Amino acid sequence: MDNLNYSVIGNCRSAALISEKGSIDWCCLPDFDSSSVFAKLLDENKGGSFEFLVDDSYQIKQQYMRTTNIVSTRFQNEKGCFEVVDFMPRYKTDDFGYFTPPEIIRFIKLKWGNPEFRIKYNPKLEYARFNSYLKIQEENIKCYSTEGNYDSLYLYTNLNKEAILKEETIRLQENAFILVSYDQKILNQTLDRQYLKLQKTKVYWLEWANRLTSFTMYNKEIVRSALALKLLSYDKSGAVLAAATTSLPETIGEERNWDYRFCWIRDASMVIKVMSSLGQRSSVKRFMRFIIDIIPDKDEKIQIMYGINREKKLSEHILEHLSGYENSYPVRIGNAAYLQKQHDIYGILMDVIYQQFTEFKISIEDSESLWTIVRGIVKTVEENWEKPDKGIWEIRTEEKHFTFSKVLCWVAIDRAIKIAHFIHKKQYVAAWQPLAAIIKDDILKNAWNEKVGAFTQFYGSEDLDAATLLMEPYGFLDANNKQYVQTVKVTERELCENGLMYRYKNKDDFGLPSSSFTICTFWLINSLHAIGERKKAKQLFDQLLSYSNHVGLFSEDIDFKTKRLLGNFPQAYSHLALIETAMNIAKGEVTEEEQILDALK
Repeated sequence: MDNLNYSVIGNCRSAALISEKGSIDWCCLPDFDSSSVFAKLLDENKGGSFEFLVDDSYQIKQQYMRTTNIVSTRFQNEKGCFEVVDFMPRYKTDDFGYFTPPEIIRFIKLKWGNPEFRIKYNPKLEYARFNSYLKIQEENIKCYSTEGNYDSLYLYTNLNKEAILKEETIRLQENAFILVSYDQKILNQTLDRQYLKLQKTKVYWLEWANRLTSFTMYNKEIVRSALALKLLSYDKSGAVLAAATTSLPETIGEERNWDYRFCWIRDASMVIKVMSSLGQRSSVKRFMRFIIDIIPDKDEKIQIMYGINREKKLSEHILEHLSGYENSYPVRIGNAAYLQKQHDIYGILMDVIYQQFTEFKISIEDSESLWTIVRGIVKTVEENWEKPDKGIWEIRTEEKHFTFSKVLCWVAIDRAIKIAHFIHKKQYVAAWQPLAAIIKDDILKNAWNEKVGAFTQFYGSEDLDAATLLMEPYGFLDANNKQYVQTVKVTERELCENGLMYRYKNKDDFGLPSSSFTICTFWLINSLHAIGERKKAKQLFDQLLSYSNHVGLFSEDIDFKTKRLLGNFPQAYSHLALIETAMNIAKGEVTEEEQILDALK
């Protein structure tokens, strides 16, 4: 595997990764965070996959159907051509709900000639912990295990079932389908039924994308990123996942491998803010319901992350039998970071709540619930802002006074004051203003390092951190503030390498970071754009966009030298930042006159 050249399909319940050769190498059913049924991604030999095998004469090309989350993989040689159209059904039902079954449909279209292929159908239930067996039944091929949970998988098709299991050559003479379902189907599965699901799903995605705000620049990239973010939202609870995978390493061969199939308050809040600016109000509404549901009591502490079904305990385990992506061991399920203290989440969440109050019509009941959460967050910040924490990068060892955490504590109080003002609770405005001023003074005094000439990673540190670039977007400092401008320039000089950014360069729990964290490069581009270096910002942005994979998707990290994608995939963080940056650059497009003036400088 040279790169994460995968497309992703999904239906806001689960997702599947399909390689550029048409192999399903990762899928968890029935939900995003269930155990895997295909996991070749994490172990080439044991993980299990679902592949179309053709000889070397075939050319294979993959792309998304325009503005949908439906993927087409085309196989063509001199003798014939066929197309595999992959999707997970999602469309509205007569009762105004959504049809989102835990199933994958592979619609096989005969384009011309007599193409031939073999099918390798090798599911492995329960993260391939136990042996999985395949048995032909009258209606389907059943996959089951005699150990572990009561899990099974059913394959329905109009192709010859024995030919599939024996991996015999199939000559395609008409359109065909293969449906893989977690549930046993009650109705007879026909080609026409799958075709109808395909058309309904296609219409759903086309209509969804059509409701997005459109832009004159980068609209294609914005739409693809928005579609990816939508795929990472979990309908049932309103949670937004950080990514669809677990344990894809930040650096090949290292152990920075984490499970990202959870809802981080930070990531999700940022996603929701961006989706809101694209006009996706229903996503915002569902996420705010998720927040109200997970914080029921006034004195309950907010965790940094939750399970997608609102679980609070996310114990971390290692799957010792899997070798990991390109032997990057260990493979983890669960994430121990849920126990961490990260003070920045209060500001990020409050920023979204502020937006909810000012830009959306919300019921009295919801606004009262949110106002209770606002007051609870202020109390928490008041009690904790002076304490050290683990910071945005989830350092697993020593806690420090991270600059970004302090800035976001200020954001929490600043937005709380604005909310109180908006709902005419003037006594709170007066009570909270002094706290905002104290936090701001503390940051300006302790986070600035005169010797370095920038705001640094934590109080008393000489190390730089890409997160300080967010001081301007969150309104802590203006773009023309001298200290901010200097911080941007020094951070770029020290952390940027060939147009890609480090998060930081100092040692952490696992040594020195060695890959670029994708979102940080977007942050740099936004900062350069904000301080007036718009031409350079656009050049860096165009260069970064060229590092996406073959269908326009990004993971968490990029290798500085090879530019290969690394880390969990597709990464919500990366795509929300892409949208935000594209929107900023589109708004401040450099005119021809400015280009001439730039050249004359």
